[in-house]
Amino acid sequence: MGRRFKKKVSMRIPLVIMLFAIGILPMFLQGRLLLTSLRQNQIEARILEIQNQALILSNQLTQAGYLSGEVTDTLLDSQMDVLADVFNGRIVIVDSDYQIIRDTFRLAEGKYHISEEVIRCFRGENSSKYNRDKHYLIETFPIYGAGSQGRIDGVMVVTASTASILNLTDMVGEKTTMFEVMALIVMVVGILMFMRLYMGPIYAFQRALKRFAAGDMGEIHVDDYRETKEMSAAVSQAFTKLREVDNSRQEFVSNVSHELKTPITSIRVLADSLMSMEDAPVELYREFMVDISDEIDRESKIIDDLLSLVKMDKSAGEMNISQVNIGSLLELILKRIRPIAKKRNIELTLATIREVTAEVDEVKLSLALNNLVENAVKYNREDGWVRVTLDADHKLFTIKVADSGIGIPEEFQTRIFERFYRVDKARSRETGGTGLGLAITKNVVQMHRGIIQVNSVEGEGTVFTVQIPLTYIP
Repeated sequence: MGRRFKKKVSMRIPLVIMLFAIGILPMFLQGRLLLTSLRQNQIEARILEIQNQALILSNQLTQAGYLSGEVTDTLLDSQMDVLADVFNGRIVIVDSDYQIIRDTFRLAEGKYHISEEVIRCFRGENSSKYNRDKHYLIETFPIYGAGSQGRIDGVMVVTASTASILNLTDMVGEKTTMFEVMALIVMVVGILMFMRLYMGPIYAFQRALKRFAAGDMGEIHVDDYRETKEMSAAVSQAFTKLREVDNSRQEFVSNVSHELKTPITSIRVLADSLMSMEDAPVELYREFMVDISDEIDRESKIIDDLLSLVKMDKSAGEMNISQVNIGSLLELILKRIRPIAKKRNIELTLATIREVTAEVDEVKLSLALNNLVENAVKYNREDGWVRVTLDADHKLFTIKVADSGIGIPEEFQTRIFERFYRVDKARSRETGGTGLGLAITKNVVQMHRGIIQVNSVEGEGTVFTVQIPLTYIP
């Protein structure tokens, strides 16, 4: 249980991180950008407000002749004090001699204030400076002389704090952070619930695979999603094929044991019969020895076919390819089988539609074609016929082996290429068949990158069609 939980957690963590990066990170970045933009907008609004109020005050000072010293306007002093308090700052009035004649803090009056900003303002250049480290800004505004034509008699220096703005944005930032944390919690919970809902079929599919690995051969059905349904179908199909292969393997081993044991059993019975007889006639001895010899030949044939299959399985890539005249090869095969056909009065013919030379392994292909023609003769009727046809196009050559034999029932046609599979076991033993011939033939054809097909009607005959590329494809 602990391991399963750890596996689930380890699978969920990367997905949570990914969804966090996709969902929370952009929201977090957007929140920081909004806070920065809010702070900048607030500072710019404060600067604009200071400039507007200070310009109004500067004009009032000009109109009242404040710098001439002739008029003492306590109302203007009060306005300066109020404006300084509103801006949480300080207002200083500097005359043309750079002497401070008014300070809302009452600390520097009578002293001199010579700075770059004041000097530039006397030259007609307003200045605005913001200290980001200490969070205050400095604005300078000219004060013109009464009745003068644009003569600057003094400078008003306004210093304002932005701490209140920073406190406001910090408060907004805290609320934003609280909202982001709540959103993060909601999103993580939502992600986990989504994963539980979405990944449930995946975990069910995983559990089904583990049950199968443990030996439970039941089918897998996880149809919650189209993907899991398709995966289940594919895996079930693969498992079905594995079961078929396993059954085929078991059947193959059983058949090999049976086929190898049958001749030995017959030889044993015949030998015991001979040994139990006293003074048996020579003719009986000869008859038994002929039967023993036939069983030995049968055992040898089975072993040779098995060795052929094993060699082909082990050396599927070892092909001795050469240019071979396929028509001449077929003539040689028919020449070897014709004596067997004559015993049953079976007509054996070869029709070559065009001459064919192809890149093949002559020994292997000869074995495969020999099996086809020999089977056509063995499983034929008396006074029947076997017709072999050779044709080709620009890519493939085609060999057809047709007979007038007993045919193959349709339900058995898909299994005739299996090892040791025989439609009629009794007739196969009568004709000396091992059930390996067609398996060897199919193996050889596939090694040549070709195909073999069968078309048969029970009681009417069979046609085997082999198609192989003219040029060997490694």
